[in-house]
Amino acid sequence: METCAAQIDHAFRDVPKRPSITLRAGNALDDYENPPDFDPAVDSVSPEYFETYFSGISYLDPQSWLFYLPHLLKRSLACRVDGRSSLVNAFLWSLRPPDRNPPRFGVLTTEQERVVVAVLDELAFSSESMWRDEAMTALEEYWAPGATYR
Repeated sequence: METCAAQIDHAFRDVPKRPSITLRAGNALDDYENPPDFDPAVDSVSPEYFETYFSGISYLDPQSWLFYLPHLLKRSLACRVDGRSSLVNAFLWSLRPPDRNPPRFGVLTTEQERVVVAVLDELAFSSESMWRDEAMTALEEYWAPGATYR
């Protein structure tokens, strides 16, 4: 069986090469500041970057969200035993309805949706996960069959 990381890599192989709005820019918007332009030296997808600029998730447009999604999914899996990650908390909230306008969930392919569900299942049902409640809520509200708001 293919690992979650391999599923993520396969499903998101054709995502945008860079975001139009970075997490750092979203964080600046959250602080009522002018958003900085993308800088590959600063806007790397490292654990430190994610934990510093997690509040920027709310401000991502659909294509920027799609750019970050595979990284956020992998980071969430890596942090499943660490219940202190601000990034994972913000990310799981971003997977709950209502979707943004323009919709972010609507840009996902069927395969990408399956991968999101697989990661949420891992976070919700793994005995070692510290994110069970948050992942189950996202599943119940939108991602699972028969979800409340789907």
